[in-house]
Amino acid sequence: MGPLAGRSFLLKLFSVILLSGAYFQWVEAQHCVWYGECGKSKYVPEKKYNCNYNGSAVPLNPDDYELLTEVCPGYNYGNRSLCCNVDQLRTLKGSLELPLQFLSRCPACYFNLVNLFCELTCSPHQSQFMNPTSVNGSSVLEVQYYIGQTFANAMYNACRDVQAPSSNVKALSLLCGKDAKYCNATNWIQYMFSTSNGQAPFPIDPIFSDVPVSGYTPMNNKTFACTDVLDDGSGPCSCQDCAKSCGPKPVPPPLPPPWTILGIDAMTIIMWISYMAFLLIFTGVVLGAWYYRKHTIMSEYGPILDSNNPLSLNGDDPSQVNASCCETLGERFENTLRIIFSAWGSFCVQYPGLVILGSIIVVTASSGGLVYMQITTDPVDLWSSPSSQARQEKDYFDSNFGPFFRTAQLIITTPLNDTYIYSPYVGGSDVPFNAILGKDILHQVLDLQLAIEGLVATYDGHDVTLKDLCLAPLAPYNNNCTILSVLNYFQNSHAALDHMKGDAFYVYADFHSHFLYCVSAPASLNDTTVLHDPCLGTFGGPIFPWLALGGYDETNYNNATALVITFPLKNYLNDSVSTGKALAWEQEFISFMKNFSNPNLTIAFSAERSIEDEINRESNSDIRTIAISYAIMFVYISLALGHIQSFRRLLLDSKISLGIAGILIVLGSVSSSLGIFSYAGVPLTLIVIEVIPFLVLAVGVDNIFIIVQTYQRDERLQHEQLHQQIGRILGDIAPSMFLSSFSETVAFFLGALSNMPAVRTFSLFAGLAVFIDFLLQISCFVSLLGLDAKRQEGNRLDILCCVKLPEGQEAKTDSLLFRFFKKVYAPFVLKEWMRPIIVAVFVGMISFSIAVVNKVEIGLDQKLSMPDDSYVLDYFKNLSEYLHTGPPVYFVVEDGLNYTTRDGQNAVCGGVGCNNDSLVQQVYTASLISNYSTIAYTPSSWLDDFFDWVKPQSTCCRYYNSSGIFCNASVVNSSCVSCRPLTPSGKQRPEGEDFMRFLPMFLADNPNPKCGKGGHAAYGSAVDLKPNDAGIGATYFMTYHTILKESPDYIEALKMARILASNISQSMNHKVFAYSVFYVFYEQYLTIAHDTALNLCVSLAAIFVVSSVLLGFEMWSAVLVCITIAMILVNMFGVMWLWSISLNAVSLVNLVMCCGISVEFCSHIVRAFSISVKKNRVERAQEALAHMGSSVFSGITLTKFGGILILALSKSQIFQVFYFRMYLAIVLLGAAHGLIFLPVLLSYIGPSVNKAKVFAANQRYTGTERERLLNY
Repeated sequence: MGPLAGRSFLLKLFSVILLSGAYFQWVEAQHCVWYGECGKSKYVPEKKYNCNYNGSAVPLNPDDYELLTEVCPGYNYGNRSLCCNVDQLRTLKGSLELPLQFLSRCPACYFNLVNLFCELTCSPHQSQFMNPTSVNGSSVLEVQYYIGQTFANAMYNACRDVQAPSSNVKALSLLCGKDAKYCNATNWIQYMFSTSNGQAPFPIDPIFSDVPVSGYTPMNNKTFACTDVLDDGSGPCSCQDCAKSCGPKPVPPPLPPPWTILGIDAMTIIMWISYMAFLLIFTGVVLGAWYYRKHTIMSEYGPILDSNNPLSLNGDDPSQVNASCCETLGERFENTLRIIFSAWGSFCVQYPGLVILGSIIVVTASSGGLVYMQITTDPVDLWSSPSSQARQEKDYFDSNFGPFFRTAQLIITTPLNDTYIYSPYVGGSDVPFNAILGKDILHQVLDLQLAIEGLVATYDGHDVTLKDLCLAPLAPYNNNCTILSVLNYFQNSHAALDHMKGDAFYVYADFHSHFLYCVSAPASLNDTTVLHDPCLGTFGGPIFPWLALGGYDETNYNNATALVITFPLKNYLNDSVSTGKALAWEQEFISFMKNFSNPNLTIAFSAERSIEDEINRESNSDIRTIAISYAIMFVYISLALGHIQSFRRLLLDSKISLGIAGILIVLGSVSSSLGIFSYAGVPLTLIVIEVIPFLVLAVGVDNIFIIVQTYQRDERLQHEQLHQQIGRILGDIAPSMFLSSFSETVAFFLGALSNMPAVRTFSLFAGLAVFIDFLLQISCFVSLLGLDAKRQEGNRLDILCCVKLPEGQEAKTDSLLFRFFKKVYAPFVLKEWMRPIIVAVFVGMISFSIAVVNKVEIGLDQKLSMPDDSYVLDYFKNLSEYLHTGPPVYFVVEDGLNYTTRDGQNAVCGGVGCNNDSLVQQVYTASLISNYSTIAYTPSSWLDDFFDWVKPQSTCCRYYNSSGIFCNASVVNSSCVSCRPLTPSGKQRPEGEDFMRFLPMFLADNPNPKCGKGGHAAYGSAVDLKPNDAGIGATYFMTYHTILKESPDYIEALKMARILASNISQSMNHKVFAYSVFYVFYEQYLTIAHDTALNLCVSLAAIFVVSSVLLGFEMWSAVLVCITIAMILVNMFGVMWLWSISLNAVSLVNLVMCCGISVEFCSHIVRAFSISVKKNRVERAQEALAHMGSSVFSGITLTKFGGILILALSKSQIFQVFYFRMYLAIVLLGAAHGLIFLPVLLSYIGPSVNKAKVFAANQRYTGTERERLLNY
C-alpha cells in the first residue's frame, strides 16, 4: 500500500467516524425526555408528573389523532410519533383552556403560544432543547427548557395588545401574574412555567438564548406576527388586539387657540377700542352742540313766536293741529284706553263691595286648584324636557335594560400619616404603602363594611336588608351582593386578610403580596403567590382598582390615600313598593353613617337619595329666611305708602291697611296662578315657589305705589266726586301699568317656549300671575283705595277705623321723596355737564360687559345646591379629590341590527375579521386619546366574548347530547358535547340559527375556573333578548369616562360621546347613542347659550311690539325701552362674570325675570316722557323722572332692596349665589338704568312730542291741578 493509498484509507476512516458521530448525535437528538403520566404532583394534586423516558418517539394511536389536531393544530410531526400519549394531550388541553379563552381573539398569538407548549409536551426531538434536572424514580420532577429569545420575543409581541373585553384590561394582565405594562417575554413565560401560578404541576426553568447552550439547541420554531395571515387562513389580529394593525396612533385635533390680539383677549381689545372711539365721537358731538348753542343769538320774542311749542301763545288753533296720521292714531288709541280705564275706575269706587266680593270669589275659585298641586322634586323632571334627546335616550335605556342602579358610597381616608415599606420575599424593589392600606386600618374598614351589610331598615312593617336590594349578578346561583371594595380582594373576610405563609424567619406572602397581585389581575381566581387566594369578588365579578381606590398616582395603587366602597342597589321602574324599600334602607344607611365615629377613619358618604333629601332640607330651612325677607318688604310697603302730613295725623294719613291689602292682592294673584295651572295638571317646581312671589311683589308693589302716590299728589277738580277723581287718575296711569304688565306677561308666555322644564314652568306661572295681579290692582285695589280715601276724608284712623279725629285742616304738601326728586335729583342728573359723564359711565359698563359675556362659565356646580352644613359637601369634595375614573358610559345599539349575519357582526365586534370602523374599534380608538375623547378604556364587548366562548377548542360552550340543555364547563359528564364541531366551518363564527341557539346559553353561563368567559355576570343585562329567544333587541357596550370634576368636564364628556356615537351610527348605518346617568342633567348646557339668547331676544321682541302699540304707536319710544332693557341684561352678564355666577337653568330663570322687572324700571319713565308737554327733551325727561322716578324708587327699588339683603343670611349656597347676588344686581342695575341712564338717554334722543297728544292734554287739563303742575 503506497502513501497515497494509505492517505485515502485514513480519509475514508475519518469520514466514517465523522458520519457515525453525526448519526449517533442525530439519534440522540431524537429521543424523548418523558412519555406518559406517573405520580401525583405535590404542587397541583389533581395533575400528575410526566414519566421519565429516554427512548424514541412513540406513534400516536389513530383514535387520538383528532385530539392532537384539536390541541396542537398543524403539529402532526410527520408520522405522528410523539413524546406524549393521550393522557398528556388531555392535560395539555386542560392547561390551554384558560389562555385559549383570552388569547384566541388573536390567532397568531394563540398559535405561537400553542407552539411553545406543544413542543414542550410532545415534540419527538425534546432532548434537543430539554434537560431533566430532577428525576425521582419514574417521574420527572423538574426540567430546563431552552427557548429561543427570538421566539419568546415574537410570541410576546404577538400577544401584548390582546384585550379581555369583559374586564376592560389587556389579557396579559390576567395571564402574566402582574399588570400587562410590567409584563415582558421573559417574565411571562417564567410565570406560566412556575408552580406558583397554581397550574404548573412541576417547575420548568426556561433558559432564553438564540445560540446553542451547554450542548442544547434552543427551540426557535417559526412564529407569526399579529399582522400575519396564518397557514390555515386565519386573518390578522384586529386593531385593538394588535397595535401594528392600526396604523399610526390617532392624534387629537389641536385645541383652538384663544382669540387674541397682541397677546391680549380680542374681545377686550375690540371693546376698548370701540369705547374709546365712542368717547371721541360723543365728546365731539357734545362740544359741537354746546358751541353751536352758545354762539346762536335767540330773539327775545322766540318763546312767543315758537309756534312749534304746543304751549306757545302763538300756537296753532287746536282744531288745526299739524299732527301726522300716526300721531293722531296714537292719541286716539291712548284716549280710548283712558276713557275705558276712567270709567272702570269710577265704577270700582262706586261699587266697592261688588268688586271686592267678585275678586275674592275669583281668587278663591282659582286658588282652589291648589288641592291638586303637585311639586316636582325629581331632578330629571326639573332639568330635562321629556322631548329632549337625553331624556328619550334615558327612557329607551331604562325600558330595555332597566334603570341605572342606585348607589351608596363611602370614601374613606385616615388622619394617620404613616408610610411603611413592604419588602417582597422573592426579591424585587421595596414597595411603599400608605397608611390607609395598613392591615389594622383595613380590619377597621372591614368591620364598618360588615356593619353596613348587616343594617336592617323597616318599610311598611317589614324588615329590609342589603340582601333584599343589592345587585347580585350571578343570582340565583350566587346571591352575594356586589360590593366594590378593596376588601373583596380578601373575600370580605378577616381571616383572608390575615392569611399569610412564612416561617420563623421570613414571610413568604401576606396581604401585601395578594393586594399587589389583585390590582394587576382583578379577575384572577388564583394569585401567583404561595397563598393562592382568589382576587375575584364574592359576587363573582372583578373589583377594578380604579373603582375601589383613590388618591394614587398613575397605576401605583399602593400609594392610594383613600378607599372607595360602593354598594350598587337595584333600581326600579314604576315600582313604588320596591323603591320605597330602597329609600328606607338608604335612610338607615345615612343615619348609621352620621352616627358612626372612628378616630382612625375620616369618612365621606352619600346615598342615592342624599341630594334630593338635602335639597328638600335646604328648602325647608330657607322658608324662615324667605319669610323674614317678605316680612321686611311687607312692613316697608305698609309704612311707605302713607304720606304723613303731621304727627297728629300719623294714623290718619298712614296706609297700613291699604298696604296689607295690596300685599294680599299680590299673594292672591300668585295663588290664583298656581291654582289655575294645578287644575290643568301642570306640576310646580321649587323655583316657581321661591321666585314668582318675589317677581309679582316687585311688579305689584311698583303699580301700588304709582296708584297711591299719584292720588296723593292729585287735586280734586271742582264739582268732581271721589269716584270721578280716582277714575280720572286711573285713566292716566292705568295705560302705563297695562303697558308694563302686559309686556311682562307676553314676554313670560313666550319664554314658556323654552325646552327647559324649569324655565318653561316658571314662565307660564309668572306670566299668568303678573296679569292676574294687574287685573286685581285695577279692580279690587282701586275699590280699596276708594274706601281708604273715604276713611281719610272722614278723619277716621287707619286700622282703627271706628275712631274719628276732630275736624282740622292741614296744608297739603308733596312728599319729601317727591320733592327731593323734583327739586334736587332730577335737575342734578340732567345738568348739562352731568349728562355726558353718565353716558360715558354707562357705555363703559356695557362695553365691559360685552367683553366678558363669552367668559361667563356654563354649568351648575353641584356643591352649590347643598346647604353649607351638608354632609354631601364633604362627599363632593372627596369625590373630585380622590376618584380616578369617571361614570360608566354605554354605547347603545338600538333594536333592528341583525347580529346573526356576518355583516351585522362585523359592524360591531372588535376581533379578527371585524370592520376597522366597527363600534368596538371606534370606541377603542377613542380610548387611545382619552384626554381628548374622555373615553377612558376599551369597551366591554359581549359579542367578542361570545365568539371566544363558543369556539370549539374551548370547553365553555357545551350541551347535553340527549336533551340539548346547556352544560356548564365545570360539569364532568360524558354526555356533554361541544356546541361546535372542530371543523373549518365549526371554527367560524356562529351565524343564523346557531347564533340564536347558543347566545342565551352564553348569557346564562356563570364564570368559573374552567371557563372565565361566561356572560351572566358581565353581560346579563347588556343584551335584550326578545320573547322566546326569537331575536336580539337593543344591546349595549360599556366603558368608562375619564375622571370628571367640574361642570365643563361633564359637558365636554357628553359632547364628545355624542360625536363618537354619531360617527359610529354613520359607519354602521344604524342608530347608536351614548348614554350615561348624568347626561340628562348636563344636556341643557350644550344649547343653553343659544337658549338664553333666544329666550331674551324673544322677550325683548315681545316687549317692543307691546310697547309700540300701548305707547300710542311710538316706535322710537319702544326702541329706547328695549335698548335700556338690553343694556340691563348685558350688564347682568358682566355682573355674573365678576361675581362667579354661572349660566344655567336657575340663572336663566332669573334673567327672564330680570327682563320682566326691567320693564317696570323703564316703561313708566318712557311713557311719562312721551305724554309730557314740556318744551324740550331735557325738561320732559326731568318731569318724567320727578313724577314717575319717585314712585319707581320708593316702590320697586327700596321694597326689593330691603328684602334682598336678608337673602344673604341664607344657609343655602344656591340662594346666596343665584338669588341674593342676582336679585341685588337686578335691582341695582334696573334702578341705575331706569332712574339715571334712561332719563339722560331720553334727554338726548328721546322721541319728539306727539302734537295730537299734547293738544288733547291741554284741553283736558285746562283749569286743573295738572295745569298748575305743568307750569310749576
